Amino acid sequence: MSDRITITLEKEIFEFLESKAKGNRSAYINSILKAEKQRIIAEQIFKANQEEAEESYQEELADWDITLSDGLP
Repeated sequence: MSDRITITLEKEIFEFLESKAKGNRSAYINSILKAEKQRIIAEQIFKANQEEAEESYQEELADWDITLSDGLP
């Protein structure tokens, strides 16, 4: 499904878009935004992995791992 929008671009940016879009501005803008979305998600995953690798987080997980042998359902 597609949605239509109206945007305002600076003249220089519009000229750049025209020169790069090869006749399909929507597809070009979609591809740029999709790449940016993927970059942001990858950055968030990287940050989350860094936080998970922190020593304090791993120590807390180890503390909770002890409860696994308690035999609770």
